[in-house]
Amino acid sequence: QVQLVESGGGLVQPGESLRLSCAASGSINHINIMGWYRQAPGKQRELVARVSSSGSPIYADFVKGRFIISRDNAKNTVYLQMNSLKPEDTADYYCNLHLVVYGMEYWGKGTLVTVSS
Repeated sequence: QVQLVESGGGLVQPGESLRLSCAASGSINHINIMGWYRQAPGKQRELVARVSSSGSPIYADFVKGRFIISRDNAKNTVYLQMNSLKPEDTADYYCNLHLVVYGMEYWGKGTLVTVSS
């Protein structure tokens, strides 16, 4: 059984920063992709950023230059450093783990990020 536990969401003002963390536990193959998605009210869930176990990151265009994804493979943890936050970044942020070898995918419960003055 795989579990993902997110932390780090909260309320910030525009221009401020937040750091999200997601720790994975359970039967995790070392070949995997960890990432962050977000879903704003009334909108579909969308990719924010993801990074493979080999370290190659992919970012959505709307966060390039502002967000940085990183991971600690020894801890099975992925981080999302969010800088220069905008009100449109307000959403529930979900951690995702894709076990490539098994073709299986897992989701965290989400953490709310609110950017408002």
